[in-house]
Amino acid sequence: MNSKERMKYPEDFLNKFICGNAVDVMKQIPDGSIELVVTSPPYNLKNSTGNGMKDGRGGKWSNAALINGYSHYNDNMPHDEYVEWQRECLAEMLRIIPENGAIFYNHKWRVQAGLLQDRNDIVSGFPVRQIIIWRRKGGINFNPGYFLPTYEVIYLIAKPNFKLAKKANAHGDIWEFGQESKNKHPAPFPVELIERIILSTDADVVLDPFMGSGTTALAAKNLDRQFIGIDISPEYCEMAEERLANPMSVIKQITTNKKEKQANLFD
Repeated sequence: MNSKERMKYPEDFLNKFICGNAVDVMKQIPDGSIELVVTSPPYNLKNSTGNGMKDGRGGKWSNAALINGYSHYNDNMPHDEYVEWQRECLAEMLRIIPENGAIFYNHKWRVQAGLLQDRNDIVSGFPVRQIIIWRRKGGINFNPGYFLPTYEVIYLIAKPNFKLAKKANAHGDIWEFGQESKNKHPAPFPVELIERIILSTDADVVLDPFMGSGTTALAAKNLDRQFIGIDISPEYCEMAEERLANPMSVIKQITTNKKEKQANLFD
């Protein structure tokens, strides 16, 4: 679905992929309508003081999928503009969740000019209740000045009345899920991670304003929840539609990831 025409909630939103600007689409969703937002925005990694993620002319990350960039987004905004954009996105997310709603906002810390950039300039002032560490495992470290980074963070941004689903508080705040490796999208979520988040709430509708290849929608469908997916890229919206129509391909990938994990135990 394209967002250029004025849409009505909920009939034009529920269980649909909407191709458009995240902020513009969210502005058409009424206040307090969606109990759960799960998302991972582009990280702006190409706007870096390092030399590895700037372009595709070689360098230390020449084989990384992100070198080719996102479809319809170059991930290289001036930092101040990027922060302003992400804060606008978060403000819309916060507006559309009710008093018992929550946002699970995944981001990646990085080093800029030798100093840690912890994304506090993005989340400052929002009701961050907890930080969950997503341990991705593995990776390659080209910099002798730093230990190998193996995690990302998920900010739990919650309204005052938000509570976890029954027994979900037994989970710790460090989650270990391997990355999804065989996905055309340059930065895909693992399905199991999103399922952990959704099962930790009682939300019926899950919104992902940076849907990418549709992992959040797939996880919601697996758990009999409804979803709303937004992405600016027609290519990714089409990819998400295909994944939702062919879930067995994802099940096969999860099985492969588990087998690889077991094999690594004996390496």
